[in-house]
Amino acid sequence: MEIIRAKYAGFCFGVKRAVDAVFDLSKEKPDAHIYTVGELIHNPNVNAKLKENGIDILRENNPQELQNADPQSVFVVRTHGVPCHTLDSLRAFVQKNPKSEIADMTCPFVAKIYKIMEENTSDDTFTILIGTATHPEVVGIASYIRGKFRIFSDFSELEEAFKSNFAQDIGAKSIILASQTTHNLEDYQNCKKFLKKLYTNALFFDTICNVTETRQKEIEKLSRECDAMLIIGGRESSNTKKLYDISRANCPETHFIETARDIPFHITQMTGKVGIAAGASTPGYIIEEVQNTMSEQENFAQLLEESFKTLNTGDTVRGIVTSVTNTEVHVDIGSKVTGVLTIENVTDDPQAKLETLFKVGDEVEAVAVRVSDLDGIATLSKKKVDAHNNWAKIVEAKENDEILEGKITEAVKGGVIAYALSQKIFIPASQTNVPKNGELQSIVGTKQRFKIIEIKEDRRRAIGSIRVVLREERKALLENFWANIEVGKHYTGKVKSLTSYGAFVDLGGVDGMVHTTELSWLRISSPKDVVSIGDTLEVFVKDFDREKNRISLGYKTEDTNPWKLFTDKYSIGDVAPVTIVSMMPFGAFAQIIPGVDGLIHITQIANKRIAAPAEVLTLGQVVDAKIIDIDTEKHKVSLSIRALIEAAAEEATEAAE
Repeated sequence: MEIIRAKYAGFCFGVKRAVDAVFDLSKEKPDAHIYTVGELIHNPNVNAKLKENGIDILRENNPQELQNADPQSVFVVRTHGVPCHTLDSLRAFVQKNPKSEIADMTCPFVAKIYKIMEENTSDDTFTILIGTATHPEVVGIASYIRGKFRIFSDFSELEEAFKSNFAQDIGAKSIILASQTTHNLEDYQNCKKFLKKLYTNALFFDTICNVTETRQKEIEKLSRECDAMLIIGGRESSNTKKLYDISRANCPETHFIETARDIPFHITQMTGKVGIAAGASTPGYIIEEVQNTMSEQENFAQLLEESFKTLNTGDTVRGIVTSVTNTEVHVDIGSKVTGVLTIENVTDDPQAKLETLFKVGDEVEAVAVRVSDLDGIATLSKKKVDAHNNWAKIVEAKENDEILEGKITEAVKGGVIAYALSQKIFIPASQTNVPKNGELQSIVGTKQRFKIIEIKEDRRRAIGSIRVVLREERKALLENFWANIEVGKHYTGKVKSLTSYGAFVDLGGVDGMVHTTELSWLRISSPKDVVSIGDTLEVFVKDFDREKNRISLGYKTEDTNPWKLFTDKYSIGDVAPVTIVSMMPFGAFAQIIPGVDGLIHITQIANKRIAAPAEVLTLGQVVDAKIIDIDTEKHKVSLSIRALIEAAAEEATEAAE
């Protein structure tokens, strides 16, 4: 056997920089809590070592984790980058907690794409991004795109979309094309040629990194020369999967492995050329381990001995999928018999198909339920292993006080049944979010979050509670609310109830009260005169008492103060239409605007002597009056009708002359 190791294998510059930086930080900042935002790289071995060194993963899609993070933290942004809103949240946390910091390890090639999207996309463009839509790198890139966009996995999907009138979605917008940094170069070039024929004004950004391009070209050549290929990397690594796909197209005897333990036995016994390559997230020590294992004859002998060990019914085995049909899956289990999985030994789902559940190269763990040396077949059951593993996860969830999510499938006597981790969970009626004597059927078919509150190992029965989760979330919400409340802070809330003395407003799980005097500048007899239950109000905190759980809210503002509205509109000397609202022996009061009245003294009602205002005016009458004085300190206004009468008479006299 001749072993050929690819020249460009293992950590690229960006990945090495990130991994080295994290381990250095753990030494340099022993008092800081170090988090990687998402998995630093797609390699389970490296991530396991990070965890051993006390470095935790902060899940970007769980804001609660960031909120509960250590105030003295270092947040390491992974090589794939994070969405812009996640980075904004991290910056806000660091601003609030000065002892924290961000170490941005985003790959320079990925950061370059962010800049391209920010500078070149707009409402007038339509961006086509080639890559895996769910991959963290692509999710991050998409967050920087302004305007419409769509993600395609490969050229065939792009071509099919245009056959289905996708061009109508684009309309007159300018096309922008970019790709995931680890995308297959040949596939991207096909997309580029295709769009060039359709759009003369398109902008093309060749964003596949040169390291990826170099590796893919090398694998293309090496896989044509070798009899077998070993591609090393994490199962979630996009660039490693691309290398595997390129190699397998040229060399059918290509195997995707994570460590030396995954090397198929028959490969160690081959003659001819065996190539070894690795993705950008594979550390050098794993590549060395694989190469040494292939080179050392004693390892071969050990593997040979293990492969011919007797396989008994009930044994748990691990293997690699070698072929998939619509009826069965063949698994290389490192034994003289071939493992076979049928659909009934995989899942109870009648709609499931083997071709969608498995692909060649997948690692499978199963139990041997029947072994036939004569036929050379071992019938395997994945369901049994899954049931065992999933029950262990349920038990672990109880021990770790973990929140699970599952679908409510049916209502039964005394409660409902939920499915989580392929296990039935019984949730008593008293532990649901359905009111007492309510209809449990109302939550059937919905997804619910719950905790395991009791485990019955002897019957493998788990009991869950939705109420516990809701109670804890409400408690956390309340703690957060009271920790951030301050006088003058504004909230948007809904009117929850009304009393004779005010309105109670729900601020998001916490109620505050707006006193009747705070609802309006005008005198009102009841809160109903201003608001109704269900109304949305913009309120602000006037005072609060944490111990008594009391919050006093304000609603009326200076901008709505009638006196301010009056003085903004009128000055001394202005004429205003006013409404007579009351009459006294000394004069009449007239409303200028709602909330502001002025006095027309009896001497200012007419240009002749009158005994009472009623001789000239009536209640409700609208007349023009001149503002002759404004007392800003006492909020009093003096009006005159007489001034207008005399002015009119004077103008008439001047006109006659």
